[in-house]
Amino acid sequence: MRSILLIISMLVLSCGNNDRTGLQFSEKGRAVPAFSSDSAYSFIKKQVDFGPRVPNTYGHVKTREFLENKLKSYAGNQSVFTQEFESIGYANDTLKWANIIAAFNPTAADRILLCAHWDTRPRADMDDERSAEFIPGADDGGSGVGVLLELARIFSENPPPIGVDILLVDGEDYGTSDDLANYFLGSRYWSQNPPVPGYSPRFGILLDMVGASGAIFPKEEYSMTYAPNLVNELWAIAADKGYAEIFPNEDGAGVLDDHYIINEMTDIPMIVVINHRAGPDGNVQFAPHWHTHDDDMPIIDKSTLQAVGEVVVELIYNRI
Repeated sequence: MRSILLIISMLVLSCGNNDRTGLQFSEKGRAVPAFSSDSAYSFIKKQVDFGPRVPNTYGHVKTREFLENKLKSYAGNQSVFTQEFESIGYANDTLKWANIIAAFNPTAADRILLCAHWDTRPRADMDDERSAEFIPGADDGGSGVGVLLELARIFSENPPPIGVDILLVDGEDYGTSDDLANYFLGSRYWSQNPPVPGYSPRFGILLDMVGASGAIFPKEEYSMTYAPNLVNELWAIAADKGYAEIFPNEDGAGVLDDHYIINEMTDIPMIVVINHRAGPDGNVQFAPHWHTHDDDMPIIDKSTLQAVGEVVVELIYNRI
């Protein structure tokens, strides 16, 4: 995998024409494969069935195996790489983490990055009861991964017109509310230790909490700072497809998430699609199931998954 990624790196660096501030898009008239929300839903359920994806647990180990094997079945063994790292936990224990990376159309110099986190929160700090117990994480973690696995299936059957890298980061949701340094562990590690030196995709898209019933995806504040043209294109596609109520043309709040870390630590312009609202004071508000035990399969809605999947597939196959 390292040799393949090094070739990709050399090709990307030799290209030298990525526009960091003015990403441009247009309709290309290409055929766009169908996105299956049934498939995405099944991938979410598979993760939840393993149990919470907290480090050093059965659910974490088995989910990692599932994700690696599934991506290898779609991208090929030589195009999937696992980046292992460790941190010290709150109990002074050694936590074992893993970022999982898959490359599609690996010889293409022109590339984009799709990202989601696959870990789940080790506490239900927004629950009045059972606050110390692990949460299922069907939406917060599971939904973004489910959509990306369905995209990987599509890429395997319909080679994308551009290189696409899927990055499943670990350790996004470990920290406590007053300890930001223990959030986003995977994206921090990946940014500081790129498997491909000089990796320089056109842009990145992070999917987080993209599967719940009644989800709303306003234009997140940091995304509009880092890559406004990409945000506007994605939301215009959503409007064209009749999803304007889910992707409203309105400003959201600033959400600290993996995209923020990657933007700050690399030169990759990256946005997030995330279910949230801006409160009256401008601060972020999340759905009621956020960081509670209600974040389980009953809140997952295939129509939400379908909207997100269709919009991203259209962007990749017909607007780049």
